[in-house]
Amino acid sequence: MRAPSRPTSPKNAGADVVESSGSGSSVLGGVFGRLASAQEVWIGLVLAALLAGFSILDPDSFASSFNLLNLVADAAILLLLAIGMTYVIITAGIDLSVGGILVFSGVTATKTMEATGATSTGSLLLGALVAVLTGLAWGVLNGALVAYGKIPPLIVTLGTLGMSLGGALLLTGGVDMRAPSRLNLGLGLDKFAGVPLIVWIAVAVTIVLGIVLAQCRFGRHTYAIGSNEKAARNSGVQVNRHLVKVYGLAGLLAGLAGYLSLAKYGITGVSAHSTDNLQAIAAVVIGGTSLFGGVGTVTGTVIGVFIPAVLQNGFQILGVKPFWQQVVVGAVLIAAVYLDQWRRKARDH
Repeated sequence: MRAPSRPTSPKNAGADVVESSGSGSSVLGGVFGRLASAQEVWIGLVLAALLAGFSILDPDSFASSFNLLNLVADAAILLLLAIGMTYVIITAGIDLSVGGILVFSGVTATKTMEATGATSTGSLLLGALVAVLTGLAWGVLNGALVAYGKIPPLIVTLGTLGMSLGGALLLTGGVDMRAPSRLNLGLGLDKFAGVPLIVWIAVAVTIVLGIVLAQCRFGRHTYAIGSNEKAARNSGVQVNRHLVKVYGLAGLLAGLAGYLSLAKYGITGVSAHSTDNLQAIAAVVIGGTSLFGGVGTVTGTVIGVFIPAVLQNGFQILGVKPFWQQVVVGAVLIAAVYLDQWRRKARDH
């Protein structure tokens, strides 16, 4: 699930080949050089080291199948937000509203299911449809304001963050709503092949959108806009329309995440998702997606989601204060951004 390769400019054409007088060493150097420069490789090694370290420190608790399944299930919802955020950031945008959209979608889904009985399969499916469509509507609004209103994404999505959270508070009176018990005991707890259904849904979405980003025209246009919007327009890409679709996708995934969160935790969690947007952004950036646009992969985002998830889980098991998890994730985020800037400067020179 990699970004489409781009032609190498003459300026850095020799960057991937290590000069050496030895026979064949330049070829080997080029191979290892390209491997070493892949962001996914480095963050993958970090994730592997964390898993190995916590497994050694507490093999009975951390490495148990029960704990690992819970870890993956907890990360599944954030993964949906991060996949949508990956698309947005690749276009050189940002979306601060996903946490608010998640909450608002969960609230509207709950009210819909309550109004339709909340006991039938049809009611639960209707709730899911409402959640997804509500998220899509917020995302399209974001995209329209960014693309056609020419308002900076930071301002637009900060505004819709407040609007969606405020709307959820108005609808609930500031009190968490309980999900229908059938949803919580069904989708929230059911498993297939020993793995929670929520995880399977997140995996399916990740695979599909990873293929779309890496292999389809929609993905190529997403990269083109983030790399050079003017050139993309000159090449015939309908930039404004595409941006609406990208933000709409991010909103749709936030709506789906809201419904799955409702199923897993059993409540709307009106005040529990205030930092979801920052966690999603951190996961995407740690995964190698550039805040400057045009660079990023779904594979990297998946790894970026699990690094803070593993840290939090491991620290809890070891009895380390949770504040340290925030400190470590913050440090990793700064290091990832610094590495991105360094790579950009090296490429430009």
